[in-house]
Amino acid sequence: MADPIRHVADEASRRRTFAIISHPDAGKTTLTEKFLLYSGAVAEAGAVKARGARRRARSDWMEMEQERGISITSTVLQFAYRDRVLNLLDTPGHRDFSEDTYRVLAAADAAIMVLDVAKGIEEQTRRLFEVCRARELPIVTFVNKYDRPGRDPIELLDEIEEQISLRPTPLTWPVGDPGDFRGVIDRRSGAFVRYTRTVGGSTEAPEEHVDPGRAAREEGRAFDQALETCALLDGVGAVFDAPSFLAGETSPLFVGSALTNFGVRHVLDAVVDLAPGPSPRLDAAGSPRALDAAFSGQVFKIQANMDPAHRDRVAFVRVCSGRFERGMTVVQESTGRLFATKYATSVLAAERSTIDEAFPGDVVGLVNAGDLRIGDTLYEGEPVAYPPIVSFAPELFASVRARSTARYKQFRRGLDALDEEGVVQVLSDPDGDNTPVLGAVGQMQFEVAAHRLAHEFGAEVDLSPAPYRAVRRTDEETAKRLRSNPGSRVLVRRDGTLLALFESEHWLARLELDNPTWCLERSIV
Repeated sequence: MADPIRHVADEASRRRTFAIISHPDAGKTTLTEKFLLYSGAVAEAGAVKARGARRRARSDWMEMEQERGISITSTVLQFAYRDRVLNLLDTPGHRDFSEDTYRVLAAADAAIMVLDVAKGIEEQTRRLFEVCRARELPIVTFVNKYDRPGRDPIELLDEIEEQISLRPTPLTWPVGDPGDFRGVIDRRSGAFVRYTRTVGGSTEAPEEHVDPGRAAREEGRAFDQALETCALLDGVGAVFDAPSFLAGETSPLFVGSALTNFGVRHVLDAVVDLAPGPSPRLDAAGSPRALDAAFSGQVFKIQANMDPAHRDRVAFVRVCSGRFERGMTVVQESTGRLFATKYATSVLAAERSTIDEAFPGDVVGLVNAGDLRIGDTLYEGEPVAYPPIVSFAPELFASVRARSTARYKQFRRGLDALDEEGVVQVLSDPDGDNTPVLGAVGQMQFEVAAHRLAHEFGAEVDLSPAPYRAVRRTDEETAKRLRSNPGSRVLVRRDGTLLALFESEHWLARLELDNPTWCLERSIV
């Protein structure tokens, strides 16, 4: 009989769980789709092999995302590649949804940073990188769109190191200038890899491995310049170093074009060969739970209405230890209640399949898990609680009202669902004002909330900007005093947290100065 502990360790070593981060329009969604192509999950870019060309494999499954051409939710994509199981956690591509990205990165073991060769480090890239750094995630860099005009790649290397203090160590280097992309030199083998375009990038790009002598004859000055740059990189020590990569100090860098499939295989191979597999996770007390311990996992995302035909609710759980078996009964740590896992799925975009088992690093979708909340720990055997997943402090506020009183039940049900998912924070007035206030990090969260309330719950709403400019966590004693102060308002979050909202940051600063004993905490978890 096989050793169950050894089985868990072996399966965990086969897992790679990673996220893709980028600025909008850098090519994240295209790269995601091409990973599915190269893994064999789709026969042509955009078509799920198991469902035929009529079904789409795009991770941007929401109608609003498809209309705008941006990612505003995150999606889990699981596929096999080179005898490994890859869990790709696709993140929102818009800064207004950075809180959702943070939650997704809490479940990842590594990240791919996608940069546009013409734009380099942009604001959203910088912000997301800081989240990766806070979580100590190793990062693989992909310089995308090299088939189009862009900047000198050496200039980009300097920019990466200067702006985010991450030292890039190129493993492939382009032959030809941006817009005149001939192929790459693989710095590990010295071989020149020449690419050939395919129609629309719908199939894998043919790759020809050319020896240096022939490449020099056929590519001329472009190849000589690339060799000279590689020698320069060798001279300054820009070579891959596994310990510094795993420590988040250096980043292996690849150059290519996701649209034409140039360099996609190199990046996917890097996930398998370089990115770390699952490791023991620290619990709330700072102690690691062994990978081969009894099952444990943490809910990092909740998404409703992924299947409009069934109006369901899926809780995504990162398996942290042990073996998950569909139908097993686990403990919900926050309540102490038993939870049955009868309806468990793996996900490929909006497509699902029943999953019977999962191992550390995998993501399990628990369907219609109405009692689960983001950050919840599930476990079997010895109790464990993982650290809570941080909620961002809202920066924008808006009052929300249902246009039709006849749809009020749908309105409240929709608000509850969006609050549980973390789309917005729904705040209420404990003193009796029945008009909810929505809190968000970015304006587009309000737009998504209104869109989903109307299209998924049948409750059209009116949003009115609220005049609050600052927020602090407070307690009941301070709340009593603030209620008599003009320019401030105390609201309560679903979990009972009291939030003090202020119309003026200057007025808040004055209150803090004059009342040092009041509870006005910046940290909001």
